[in-house]
Amino acid sequence: MKMQGKIALVTGGGNGIGRAACLEFARAGATVMVVDINLAAASETAAAINALGGQAQSLQADVSKAADVQAYVEGTVNTFGRIDAFFNNAGIEGVISPLAEYPEDVWDRVISINLKGCFLGLRHVLPVMLAQQKGTIINTASVAGTVGAPNMGAYSASKHAILGLTRTAAGEVGRQGVRVNAICPGPINTRMIRSLEQMSNPSEPSAVMQANTKRNPMGRYGEPEEVARIVVFLASDESNYVNGAAWLIDGGRTAV
Repeated sequence: MKMQGKIALVTGGGNGIGRAACLEFARAGATVMVVDINLAAASETAAAINALGGQAQSLQADVSKAADVQAYVEGTVNTFGRIDAFFNNAGIEGVISPLAEYPEDVWDRVISINLKGCFLGLRHVLPVMLAQQKGTIINTASVAGTVGAPNMGAYSASKHAILGLTRTAAGEVGRQGVRVNAICPGPINTRMIRSLEQMSNPSEPSAVMQANTKRNPMGRYGEPEEVARIVVFLASDESNYVNGAAWLIDGGRTAV
């Protein structure tokens, strides 16, 4: 159990990749603080961990608000004493729209949650880890942060910026015992991909899935658990020399 005795903090832990990561952290021996804007979903994840014999608690937070971020960091430290691993994961997809028509209010919301939320997480967790002189942070970017994503301008811009934050943070804190990396998932079988399919082709969303999987060398979407295992690896001592990296988890989609 490579995270035995560790404290893991996960945002967006109520569903999708975040929930899968919470469960995987628990299976690896970590105690988990589950954070989500939807407290009921976060509490359900924590309850699932506790039912399996693990240890978890939940907190509600809007990651775009500094006071909420400070509160979930302080809540984790006050409850468990420290933060060993931080999965800075919460994010939203926005809408499908060309840039020439992209709604400004949606742009602001996507950037606020995805990018500012990532920054605020780093801003408030890094001091804790620097004081400990040890810790690992994994930010959720996307394949849309490595290549352009037509009609998803806000999402793609936010994920490109997260890679910049990841590399900057890694360069700042690596000598002080803290590592910062990012994951770049491709299409994963979660609520978000269902939403994107529906927005892309409301009359036949399954056609979007067929087109996406046809372009993928593995011929399918990834599963949240497959991403979660990489997250826990990057959080563990097994990846001690990995810092400032952007891990593609896309079945080879961007390789071809």
